[in-house]
Amino acid sequence: MPGIGGGTIQRLLEHFQPEAIFTASRASLGALGISDKLISVLQAPDWQAVETDLAWLAQTGNHAFTLRDPDYPPQLKEIDRPPPVLFVKGDPAVLAEPQLAIVGSRNPSPVGVSTALQFAETLAAAGLVITSGLALGIDAASHQGALNANGCTVAVAGTGLDRVYPARHKDLATQIVEHGALVSEFPPGTGAKASHFPLRNRIISGLCLGLLVVEAAQQSGSLITARLALEQNREVFAIPGSIHNPLARGCNALIRQGAKLVETAEDIFEELGQYNQQSMRTEPESAQTVLDLEQQNLLNLIPYSPTTVDALVHAGTWTVEEVSSMLLVLELQGYVAGIAGGSYLRIK
Repeated sequence: MPGIGGGTIQRLLEHFQPEAIFTASRASLGALGISDKLISVLQAPDWQAVETDLAWLAQTGNHAFTLRDPDYPPQLKEIDRPPPVLFVKGDPAVLAEPQLAIVGSRNPSPVGVSTALQFAETLAAAGLVITSGLALGIDAASHQGALNANGCTVAVAGTGLDRVYPARHKDLATQIVEHGALVSEFPPGTGAKASHFPLRNRIISGLCLGLLVVEAAQQSGSLITARLALEQNREVFAIPGSIHNPLARGCNALIRQGAKLVETAEDIFEELGQYNQQSMRTEPESAQTVLDLEQQNLLNLIPYSPTTVDALVHAGTWTVEEVSSMLLVLELQGYVAGIAGGSYLRIK
């Protein structure tokens, strides 16, 4: 109903049973501070839209929980103005499991994507559900990392769950339903609107024990989500970056404001204090031995910031062809990433 938000619904439910709201008099509704315009909306429900919701709900794997439902996620119920109805597609049981949100830029660097993937894999392998917003960039990498670890992941949508936004994430959304859940407070048929995403962000943080920001510019939605997390008394973690990287400025600002600086997954587990660090899957120290000596020597010359093939040729004793060949091996094995302009940077 246009104009009827979570605050108004909570006020109504404090005084009426749900069915009684639609037969209440204008005087009794007005006594609660409901405007004449909203009273007119309440007294003319779109029952056809309700039938559409019920038809969606009848499909296998689709659920809807109200605040009074015992299956409503307990963490989310604690926040200010929790969603009065939560639509869920997939396994609702994962919503009661300990969750960590990972958010960041929609246009991340290769390092940011790799970082989100690796953190999500490690945290999911340790038993945390990874929650994010199904957006491009860091969100998608976080969901994929959890899936790579055969873990669980939750995507909070800014649309109804009968559609996927962005559309290119349709396959990803299908995998999330199979290994977790899609969640939204918006009923089926609701399209993407800019105003929906700040509302979605409070659910992302509200479902979780803490929130990790991987890359974020100074003015970004991820920082709004971090602020919401702080307001909800959630832990906020941020991965620092170069002072020259605009995508690191938001994270660096969060750290200055008191967010926990994170370099490894152990930093997150240490702060949450609820998980055995030994249960975490970590990279074996011997992983580098898959490289031969020349490849290892080249890797040692590659910084965690962009460098060119010419610079590597100048720093070593190899030809352009030899460097290019070894870079291909290093990239295929996930040690370096190629970026625009023909440069490379180390990512692990």
